[in-house]
Order: sequence, then structure tokens, then C-alpha cells
Amino acid sequence: QGQLVESGGGLVQAGGSLRLSCAASGISVSISTMAWHRQAPGKQRELVALTAGGGVTHYADSVKGRFTISRDNKNTVYLQMNSLKPEDTAVYYCNALMLNRNYWGQGTQVTVSS
Repeated sequence: QGQLVESGGGLVQAGGSLRLSCAASGISVSISTMAWHRQAPGKQRELVALTAGGGVTHYADSVKGRFTISRDNKNTVYLQMNSLKPEDTAVYYCNALMLNRNYWGQGTQVTVSS
């Protein structure tokens, strides 16, 4: 049974940085498409960043140049978030697509104060 556990969320002032981590168990990060999504109150969940095989990455226009997704050899995926804005406030979810199965973490809250 695959599991994803996010950490690293919190409260930060506008302009600050946070690094989110997503630790995977029962899921091989190296062969999965990994992504971060977020959901703000009253809004739909949206894709923030994605990393697929061959080093392919994709970012939402709203975070390009500020956020970076990466993975390491310890089965963990990261989202480095710089120059944070109040509109980045949301619950951030880790997502893995492996062998046609979709996995989600429980989410971590990110709050950016102005």
C-alpha cells in the first residue's frame, strides 16, 4: 500500500521561503510521475508543479521562476518555494502516479502573511 507524507508547511511572511517534503513509502519516486497540487479555501485544487521521467518538469504560470520541484535518491520529493506571496496560501498536496495508480498525501498547510 503506497503512502505519501508531506511536511514543511507553516506560516511565513510574504517574500519568504519554505521547502515542502514528500516522503514516499511503497511507491518508487524514481519511476513515478510526482506532482504538487494546492487548494485554497473556496477554490478548486490546482496543479503547481510536476516532475516526470527524463527530468521533465512543468510549473503553473503563477509559480514559474519561484518554485522548484525536485526528487532525491531517498524516495522523497521536494518543493522549494521562494518569494512567497499571500496568494500562495493553500493546503499543498503531494501526488504520485505509478503504474496507473494515483496516490495522494494528506496535505500540509502553507500560510503566507502580507
